Amino acid sequence: MSAMEKTFEPAAVEARISKAWEDAQAFRAGRPERKDAEPYSIVIPPPNVTGSLHMGHALNNTLQDILSRFERMRGKDVLWQPGMDHAGIATQMVVERQLAERQQPGRRELGREEFVRRVWEWKAESGGVIGNQLRRLGASCDWSRERFTMDEGLSRAVRRIFVRFHKDGLIYRDKRLVNWDPRFQTAISDIEVEQIEMKGNLWHLRYPVADEPGRFIVVATTRPETMLGDVAVAVHPEDERYRDLVGKHVLLPLVGRRIPIVADTYSDPEKGTGAVKITPAHDFNDFEVGKRHNLPLINVLGSEAQVTIAGNEDFLRGATPGPDLDAVLALEGQDRAKARKAIVALLEERELVEAIEPHTHVVPHGDRSGVVIEPWLTDQWYVNVKPLADRALKVVRDGDTVFIPKNWEKTYFDWLENIEPWCISRQLWWGHQIPAWYGPDGHVFVAENEEDARAEAVRHYGADDVTLTRDEDVLDTWFSSGLWPFSTLGWPDDTPELKRYYPTSTLVTGFDIIFFWVARMMMMGLHVMDEVPFRNVYIHALVRDERGAKMSKSKGNVIDPIELIDRYGADALRFTLAAMAAQGRDIKLSTQRVEGYRNFATKLWNAARFAEMNGCVRVAGFDPAGVKETLNRWAVAEVSQTVRDITAALEDFRFNEAAGAAYRFVWNVFCDWYLELAKPVLQGEDGSAKDETRATIAWLIDEAARLLHPFMPFLTEELWAIKGEQGPARETLLTLAPWPVPTVAGDAEAQAEIGWVVALVSEVRSVRAEMNVPAGAQIPLALVGVSASIRERAERWRDTIARLARLSAIDFADSAPEGAVRLIVDGEVVALPLAGVIDLSVEKARLRKEADKIAADIGRIDAKLGNADFLARAPEEIVEEQRERRSDLEARHAKVSEALEQLSGIG
Repeated sequence: MSAMEKTFEPAAVEARISKAWEDAQAFRAGRPERKDAEPYSIVIPPPNVTGSLHMGHALNNTLQDILSRFERMRGKDVLWQPGMDHAGIATQMVVERQLAERQQPGRRELGREEFVRRVWEWKAESGGVIGNQLRRLGASCDWSRERFTMDEGLSRAVRRIFVRFHKDGLIYRDKRLVNWDPRFQTAISDIEVEQIEMKGNLWHLRYPVADEPGRFIVVATTRPETMLGDVAVAVHPEDERYRDLVGKHVLLPLVGRRIPIVADTYSDPEKGTGAVKITPAHDFNDFEVGKRHNLPLINVLGSEAQVTIAGNEDFLRGATPGPDLDAVLALEGQDRAKARKAIVALLEERELVEAIEPHTHVVPHGDRSGVVIEPWLTDQWYVNVKPLADRALKVVRDGDTVFIPKNWEKTYFDWLENIEPWCISRQLWWGHQIPAWYGPDGHVFVAENEEDARAEAVRHYGADDVTLTRDEDVLDTWFSSGLWPFSTLGWPDDTPELKRYYPTSTLVTGFDIIFFWVARMMMMGLHVMDEVPFRNVYIHALVRDERGAKMSKSKGNVIDPIELIDRYGADALRFTLAAMAAQGRDIKLSTQRVEGYRNFATKLWNAARFAEMNGCVRVAGFDPAGVKETLNRWAVAEVSQTVRDITAALEDFRFNEAAGAAYRFVWNVFCDWYLELAKPVLQGEDGSAKDETRATIAWLIDEAARLLHPFMPFLTEELWAIKGEQGPARETLLTLAPWPVPTVAGDAEAQAEIGWVVALVSEVRSVRAEMNVPAGAQIPLALVGVSASIRERAERWRDTIARLARLSAIDFADSAPEGAVRLIVDGEVVALPLAGVIDLSVEKARLRKEADKIAADIGRIDAKLGNADFLARAPEEIVEEQRERRSDLEARHAKVSEALEQLSGIG
């Protein structure tokens, strides 16, 4: 048997333990010994194949792993399903950039087939870095079942769903506005749009009223270039300024098109001029106004956001030929930014610009391309999600699926209640190509493969030699990830895994994708499987920096989880995230906290070494419920309560409370108190008390390892292995060992006795610290008028209390001695004579000075928090920091005031 290393070195242990788990296939679902066990399943939110581990991933996967390890130890058949998302636009961008860096032909030159082959090549070589990083974090996924949203099985599921939805009338093709990225030339989803505040202008343009020479209506716009596609001017129906104009027309400047003046509540009389230009093909709000008033759609921009009006029948219809129109037509092909300047110049020449105001407004940008997003009218594929949304709303309202914390249901409800048709087509090459083929006349045939589509075409046209052209678009990435809970289990085949693990038990995800992913999985799962995809949805908060600021590369405050793992070990990072994961509260992460929990790991390691050096070895047949020594009975009762606390907290997704209970037991109960109180026994004569205490300590280390395992799997697995060499052989790895069960209901007598010793020593130590009693000073203690049972208890523990509290004597008295500080411990009076030990007047002065300083600091913070200007201007994290500081100061002020009050009472 080898002695334990002096320190626990994560870097030397983690890879070895990971291999041991892998060799044992510890995380495989469906292990033979669990074939009759209750299933527990979680699907991983599939990270992008282009991604690398960031702190949000670290939190998300730590929480999933805690649940998976906890339920596995509780004997369940756990499937934690891993996999990655093909991340259409992100992956295509990475590969295109790589081609450019290598000075190789671009996507268009390569052609679709070759480019897609290059993407698969990149995926094989460089994709999936995050999978290995998750293993480093300790993720206990069933890696043998890893899936990819573009693998053949999932692709088949996607094709089957598309065809089924199309047959059900849920998928259709339509011309509508989308978020268009002119750089990537594709529609993108709302989640890929970043709203950026920009300084620009508000142009007030004069539109001549038709048939009323010299009369104008002034519209205000931030985008003069879109005026070419104007089809109306809207005013509020109750705006007196324009009431007589409703129903009349204006002549669109430069174009000469007659467009109506309509009354619509979209126009805000308090904003701009109260009149707004309506361009349904280039603005989402205008699109809705256009639908209400049956207005035409005129698209004046191309796929690269360039002016496209030459030969544009919609634009030319109603336009007045002449020099103005010629000047506008000369803008053909110009970028929207250049066209804007040219149009403003043309309007200024004609004295149709009334004013130009500086204007700061929010402008949508592509989060990856960085260019301004264009609301663009184009043909796309859509899903009519309204009937799917109604059912997805009902199951949450009925409690079939529960959100934790519950307040996130509102976000879910708000989106589903106001849902719009879902645009599922993307103008990319990497992704699931839409299974639709067009005949010579444009008739569409939707089928799972070309052979089936051709058979339909033959029936439709009555001819064998039909030329079919496949739709070039691919599906939105969220379409395939919406099928994740059942497609990863083998659907559309009726697999045993699908029967066993669907619906899944729990989903752990971030609030930012409740509508993009959670809602879509709910809608898809209910429609396809006729059952919710998961029973519980745990929504975790954000990980911010230590001041509460959101992490971002531009701020330079991003913390890399892999760097923290390299420095402090995966266990320390995991425990930090769990300990701070309070429901609904963002995590303020600092490296100091991670370092602190590394010290926690070291504390347990040192305790295990201490046990080893004192001959504490596991004993076969040891029965913790049968221990006789009061201290050991107390420890057994404490660990039993901790098992109950952690189990209940994890069942309720209160990760921080579970981690807190584990921390309190290991650090405070076991390391700080139990081992200290046990030292006299361990250092004393051999006998039954020592034997029992040694066996109890070995057992307690095992219990601590099992309770901590979901949080700190590497440290605990290593301790389990080392302690397995000391005593009876282990039957299994810790990760497959059973979860602890409470050994005793409680032990009132032992808990009262040891609890009193702990409380007494703690109170004395607190007084010594607050009143500046010199560390080396031995002071007397008097128990005043105590009961006979307390007197007996004090006698039993006299030497230990004196040693731990640094007391010169423990006496019994009927009244408190002169110059003594009085304390109440479990209802009994304890006195510490401090006169002569400390200078009472100096200490009182010091404490008064500290109390005054704290009060002044609180006053300054109150002044800040009471200042409306400060609250309006200061970043959220600064305001929160001030509130936390005030809370800390108040707690400190209370302690100082109590010490001052005690000193004032003795002279």
